[in-house]
Amino acid sequence: MTVFVLDASAVLRFLDREAGWDRIAKILKDSMGQRAEIAISAVQWGEIAGAVRKKRGAPAQNHVMGVLAQFPFQTEAATGIRAVRAAEFKVDRKISYADAFALELAMESVDHVLVTADYGFKAVDDLARIEFLPSK
Repeated sequence: MTVFVLDASAVLRFLDREAGWDRIAKILKDSMGQRAEIAISAVQWGEIAGAVRKKRGAPAQNHVMGVLAQFPFQTEAATGIRAVRAAEFKVDRKISYADAFALELAMESVDHVLVTADYGFKAVDDLARIEFLPSK
């Protein structure tokens, strides 16, 4: 079964109904019907919370994160091993540290597909399966 690794940009596109939001809606629907799995790094989860809080305020953050928690996300912890791998990607491939956690998770197996709206991942698309949402 395909495991869709969602990064913060993909989830934020869904929340803001921006380009590609319908693709994320389908992935979430498929996960609810057990036709796909969804995973997210705890670091990316935190990025979503911070972005929502900054844009909409604390009450909205609590509400939005509660709504998102109803989906069957496999939230992957930022373990020591993951943190070291992410640091290596950051240094070696020049991507942000938070993005490196999403990449590291997407590299777990050939069944994992990273879904993102962040075209900075083009620099590492040789390392994992990556699906890019349309640009705005």
